[in-house]
Amino acid sequence: MELKQQYADIAVYLAVGEAVDHDHPLVRATADRIAADQPDAYSYAKAAYEFVRDAIPHSQDSGDVRVTWRASDVLEQGTGICYAKSVAYAALLRARGIPAALCYQRLADDDGSNPVVHGLAAVLLPGEGRWARQDVRGNVPPGVDAQFSVGEERLAWVVRPKVNEVDYPVLYAEPHPVVLGALQAATDRPHLWRTLPTDL
Repeated sequence: MELKQQYADIAVYLAVGEAVDHDHPLVRATADRIAADQPDAYSYAKAAYEFVRDAIPHSQDSGDVRVTWRASDVLEQGTGICYAKSVAYAALLRARGIPAALCYQRLADDDGSNPVVHGLAAVLLPGEGRWARQDVRGNVPPGVDAQFSVGEERLAWVVRPKVNEVDYPVLYAEPHPVVLGALQAATDRPHLWRTLPTDL
């Protein structure tokens, strides 16, 4: 699948946004801490990926009812669903001058029921000719094995067109309005679970 930038200007994918608030002191401090042991952009992007994937639990996995949507809140509270964790990863990338975007899949049960939009991030590393999608959701349940990769994708789930699953190709600078609206309107995660977007 060919990924498509929502905006032609790459500078948009480095900019501070309402959700991707990488000018926040906590985001900057976290990025600096991760970067301290990383010699180049690739190793930093991989280390930041593993930090968000592994050190910030998905709120469903941990039973946390709090809903986060801003990168700084995800880092401060140490929780988030896939959308929020993707925003945090994008912010950590942009904090080190690496273009980052948000993108999505539509996933469903094995019979095609219960569709839901799943959040990913994408990174454009120096010297690379194309964006690489990353899934920082967390490797739960057992059998999920998402890994950082700029070659062959190592996402948590590969879409199954036969059950109407979809890879959305657009790369957004900020969360899709439908996604952001659901996050901001939710009083807690159980509420969010009832209002998750089913399509874009």
